[in-house]
Amino acid sequence: MEYTQLGRSGLSVSRLMLGTMNFGPEASEEDSRVIMDRAHDHGINFFDTANTYGRAVGPGFTEQIIGRWFALGGDRREKTVLATKLYGQMGEWPNEGRLSALNIRRAADASLRRLQTDYLDLYQMHHVDRNTPWDEIWEAFSVLRQQGKVLYFGSSNFAGWHVAQAQEAARARHFLGLVSEQSLYNLMSRWVELEVLPAARHYGMGVIPWSPLYGGLLGGVLRKQRDGAASRSTGERAAQLLEAHRDQIEAYEKLAADLGADPADVALAWLLHQDGVTAPIIGPRTIEQLDGALRAVELKLDADTLAKLDELFPAPGPHGSKPAPEAYAW
Repeated sequence: MEYTQLGRSGLSVSRLMLGTMNFGPEASEEDSRVIMDRAHDHGINFFDTANTYGRAVGPGFTEQIIGRWFALGGDRREKTVLATKLYGQMGEWPNEGRLSALNIRRAADASLRRLQTDYLDLYQMHHVDRNTPWDEIWEAFSVLRQQGKVLYFGSSNFAGWHVAQAQEAARARHFLGLVSEQSLYNLMSRWVELEVLPAARHYGMGVIPWSPLYGGLLGGVLRKQRDGAASRSTGERAAQLLEAHRDQIEAYEKLAADLGADPADVALAWLLHQDGVTAPIIGPRTIEQLDGALRAVELKLDADTLAKLDELFPAPGPHGSKPAPEAYAW
C-alpha cells in the first residue's frame, strides 16, 4: 500500500479509503468484520463512515458495527485513521441534525459511544449548513478539539466558495481549519475540477472522492451484463444513465481491455493520478471487491492513456481541463 499526507496535515493515510456505507444494509456484520480485517492486512488504514449510515437497519448501525469490531482488540482502533460525519437528521425532533453547536456536541458524543472510542481522527460535515454561522460551527469544533475528542476536521459536498468561507472563518480564529473535502468525483462527474479542487489545493486540503465508479457504471457494467453477472447498477436511474452513455461506456471498457486492466481499476487509478486527490473511497460488499481494488494503486497510466480518457470523458466547460473562470470564460 502507498501512503500520503492528508492535505497539509501531518496525518499519514493510505491511498485508498475504506468506505463502510454497505456495512449493515448490504454486508452482514460478520462479513463487514472480515472486510475490515482484510483492509488492515492490505495496509489500508483510512476508514470512512457517517452517523447516518445503516439507517435502513437502524440509526447509527454502521458505526455500531465498527465499534464492536474495535472492541475485539488487536490494535484495531490504533491502526485505523477513523473518519465519520455529522449533519443528517438522526431523529424526529429539532436539533437532531445539521450543524448547530447543540447538534455538534450531541452528535460527536453519540458517534464516540457507537464507535466505542474516545476520539475521532477526522470529523466531517456531511453537507453545508446555510443556517448556522461559521463562528458557531468553529467554536463548537474547537471545544471538541480542546477536549481531545476530535483531531482533524473535514467537509463533504461543499462548493468551492463554501470551502473558502470555512477556511477564512477558521483563519480568523487562528484555527487549523479543514484538512479535507469529500466530493463526488469520477470520470463521468468532473464538476469539482472547476472550483472545488482548485480551492482545496489552495488551502492545502486533501480531496477524497466518493462514488469513484459512478454507482458501478465505470466498473465494467457491460462486460458483467454479457457474462450474466449481477451488477449493482440495476436500478431504473442507473439503467437510464447506462443507456444515455452506452457508447461512451463501451469505448471505455474497450480501452481498459486494451490495457489489460479491469475498468474499475482504471477508474480508481485515474483518480489517483489527479493533482490533490488523497484517496478514493472504495465501498466493497465482499472480500473479492476489496482485493480487486488494490490493483488500482499499482496501475500507472501513461500520458497517452490519460489523454484518451480525457477525450472519452471531457472535463466540464467548453475549454477543457481548466479551472474556473478559464473553463468558461476568456
